Amino acid sequence: MTIRIILADDHPIFRDGLVHSIEETGAFDVVGVGRSADEAVALAFEHKPDIALLDLSMPGNGVTAAARICQAGTAKAVAMLTVSEDGADVTAAMQAGASGYVLKGVSAIELRGILTRIAAGEAHVSPGLAAQMLRVMQSEKVAERALIDDLTKREEDILRGVADGKSNREIGLALNIQEKTVKHYMTIILSKLQARNRVEAALIAHKAWGARD
Repeated sequence: MTIRIILADDHPIFRDGLVHSIEETGAFDVVGVGRSADEAVALAFEHKPDIALLDLSMPGNGVTAAARICQAGTAKAVAMLTVSEDGADVTAAMQAGASGYVLKGVSAIELRGILTRIAAGEAHVSPGLAAQMLRVMQSEKVAERALIDDLTKREEDILRGVADGKSNREIGLALNIQEKTVKHYMTIILSKLQARNRVEAALIAHKAWGARD
């Protein structure tokens, strides 16, 4: 069965060569080609491919495109094709929902093998990059636990309420304090966690307490 692919990369020469390399054996059919995140999202919506193969650094950002495609469910799998060996980029791509992270130095034969495995439901990150990704994720968890541990008992109780989806009023009633007091504590909590809003604070809480408990 032919594996249907859309790809997006803003370098025309590389993109054209990539299409030829992928389709060379007849096992793959590149059904759409784009050069930006918006075009990739539109192509995925139009063609519903087996794989969306995306450049990381194209206009609009490949990780953003991956997240939008994964959230919409318009491709069975998403893979990044990039020159970046930064562990943070690998982590961001996989957290966005990508199943593969492939370096552009890979040979055509290797790429086709990787794409075949991704289409079959496997994930692919080269061993060296996987180790970097693990280190980034571990450092993030350590940092989040350290921030959480800086909270007082009262601040932790309020944050647990936020993480459970409770409003300031509901948290105040549960803790027998006024709603304006909860708001005051929330300002302190957001500052300590370096969070921009309640949603980020709740995510940090889930990650840190999930990793610790």
